[in-house]
Amino acid sequence: MAATAEEVVKDVGKAIEEEPVGEKREREEEAERLTPWEQHASIISIPRFDYTAPSSLLHHSHSGFLVTCGIKREKSATKEVMSILGKVLLPTGEEKAEVLKSSDASKRQKVCAQETGEDEGKATLQEIGENPDVEDLRSAKESVSEEQNSIMSLVKLTKSGLLLFTFPVGNSTDTTDIVSRIFQFMESGALKAPVWCHRIFPVQATCALTEKELQETVSKLVQRFVDDNQNTLSKPVKFAAGYNRRGVEETKGKIQKASEVLDQCPLLDRTKCFETVAAGVKAIVPDSVVDLKSPELCVLVELLPLSRIPNGSYVAAVSVLPDRLVITKPKLVIKPLVAETKQKKGQN
Repeated sequence: MAATAEEVVKDVGKAIEEEPVGEKREREEEAERLTPWEQHASIISIPRFDYTAPSSLLHHSHSGFLVTCGIKREKSATKEVMSILGKVLLPTGEEKAEVLKSSDASKRQKVCAQETGEDEGKATLQEIGENPDVEDLRSAKESVSEEQNSIMSLVKLTKSGLLLFTFPVGNSTDTTDIVSRIFQFMESGALKAPVWCHRIFPVQATCALTEKELQETVSKLVQRFVDDNQNTLSKPVKFAAGYNRRGVEETKGKIQKASEVLDQCPLLDRTKCFETVAAGVKAIVPDSVVDLKSPELCVLVELLPLSRIPNGSYVAAVSVLPDRLVITKPKLVIKPLVAETKQKKGQN
């Protein structure tokens, strides 16, 4: 009987020793079956869609980022762009990221919840001890990531291969500067070239796609561009406009004839849209001229294929950008994050 008990103990001990190996093997096999975004789901969590955002976009102007990616790669691109923006979005983002990588444990910080009387449940910064463990550092990284990403809303779109992140109404974050910094980080080697994200369009403002609102929005952004001392303009000012109407049919949930769509919104016609944009530019810079080859001032209009908006309603993202952030051939668009020759098929 004693021998049997001893054998049982040995078997149990053997099982305990082998269990981690078995779990590791199962995880490896599971990783092979998972899609790219699922393989790193434990590192960065995907935010949920903000279903109140489309309604807000109909009535208020928002800034943010419109990201293009491969079809069926939206989740991987979401994680990737969150990681990219987390490094350049907030002034403290870089410092916190550097602190977490520092070998000086006394400088490492984490965000934790303290339960203290009146301030119960509020997040405060506390020093991690001189010998922080792995869990402390992981918690710190997750807290920093959550703090950075909670600023923006992820908006549900009806078009595949697109991601839209928006800031709250009235947020003054300079999205153009952030995209410029992303390119600088990549050129310096501080940021690796993205795998899933193709382009990040800095949305300076949004508006209803009507002649009045679009012209007013363009004029406001052109005035801001002209007033910025970093932008050097010649006389006459050379400008160009780009218009992307992706997702028009998908927005309605069915294929529609072009005539039906144009009846609902005349500015879906490219010519009419370009005329409205030109009017907005000339209202601020009367002596400006169109130059499609070497524009100094580039007005980009992106139709946003929003879900859950009323029939016949259209919202556009508008930005006035310097020439360094765009390419003009074969058409005027935001620069790709990676040279197009290196991108795979299915890019936007």
